[in-house]
Amino acid sequence: MTRQTDLPETIAMASEPSEPFTDLPLNEWRNVFFALSEEIQEHLIADMSRDELKTFIDQLDPDEVTAVLWFTDEGTRDALLTTLDSERREKIDFLLSFDPESAAGVMSLDYVTVDVTREFSEVIERVRRFEETTGQVPTIFVTENGELRGELPGVALSVANPETETISDYVQETPNVRYDRDDEEVLEVFRQNRERSVAVLDEDRDILGVIHAEDLLRLLEEARGETLYEFTGVTEEESVLDGPGTKVRRRYKWLILNLGTAFMAAAVVGLFESTIAAVAILAAYMPVVAGMGGNAGTQAMAVTVRGISLGEVSLNTGKRVIFNEVVAGAVNGTITGVLVAVIATAFSFGEFGLLLGVVIGISMVANLVIAGFFGAITPMLLDRIGYDPATSATIFITTATDVLGFFVFLGLAQAVLL
Repeated sequence: MTRQTDLPETIAMASEPSEPFTDLPLNEWRNVFFALSEEIQEHLIADMSRDELKTFIDQLDPDEVTAVLWFTDEGTRDALLTTLDSERREKIDFLLSFDPESAAGVMSLDYVTVDVTREFSEVIERVRRFEETTGQVPTIFVTENGELRGELPGVALSVANPETETISDYVQETPNVRYDRDDEEVLEVFRQNRERSVAVLDEDRDILGVIHAEDLLRLLEEARGETLYEFTGVTEEESVLDGPGTKVRRRYKWLILNLGTAFMAAAVVGLFESTIAAVAILAAYMPVVAGMGGNAGTQAMAVTVRGISLGEVSLNTGKRVIFNEVVAGAVNGTITGVLVAVIATAFSFGEFGLLLGVVIGISMVANLVIAGFFGAITPMLLDRIGYDPATSATIFITTATDVLGFFVFLGLAQAVLL
């Protein structure tokens, strides 16, 4: 029997992914589907029959149905909508009218609105009717003169004293976002208001829906996936299921750019051809110097990109970040440089001996300092000129550590060993 952890891979790699999916117990379909990546979800929905899709969406809430129907063609979507009762169809039609990459595309309709002048008994009755109709516990938004005032925590309904207290005594401020704001802005609002519901408003500041923390899990997964794509030069639209032709078309430009930067490093190495010929053992340590620099640069870049995304740093305020990364590079370079120097000295024979270890050790320190500097400043420069700071920054950082690292290593070797 297929383990739960193997299901995404089994479904993704199946020629008919609907088979392993529909073989699951019906009560597991929802959890399994929404644990899949967006690409695999689309692949699965395309393979399911209309009857299977109908069985599936009958188990889902309106916002979840909307997420499924976005993957279907117009004919299938219309046919499935006609099978739903009028109330569910009206809600789903409403949600489908919005851009799926906007705040409204993420929101749900699991909320009720009550005026601040209402009694607790009226609110309890309103919530009870909603639960009976939908099976969901709603978020309670409080309005005053038609304007959103805040959220009434559900616990207030059980602890409040209706004889001496009013709704206004328990209203909490609610973060909100306009319905047409994109995913990134929604995520930013959520980061600033953790564990809070976010109200979605229209142009007139009327309430359209609510976004809960769990609704944002998909956005967070997509955001992490996009950053991973950008680090490696793979386009966001590429799927693991794409054919070889599609993969070649979407990747070759980045590989050509990488090839160009590789030739820059090769040109530097060519300047020291006679040095390498005279001290052949240098060739064995070149990948060590380059690899350590590239890894250290990527680490510095990852931390800096995170700081930029959280609004903690920019080029104007980045001097401290650059200094910290350079110092960290020097310390880490010293630690690893000493280790490499000892190994190089122990395994090197002949006239070079200790001097070779010193050259490699100093080169390691220099290259990790270079890696720290460029790993920090490159994302900030990209951000300043209007580009995504994560987009293929590794190409430029690796070029810097390879070109400058080889220059320091081979130049020092030429000066000291020859």
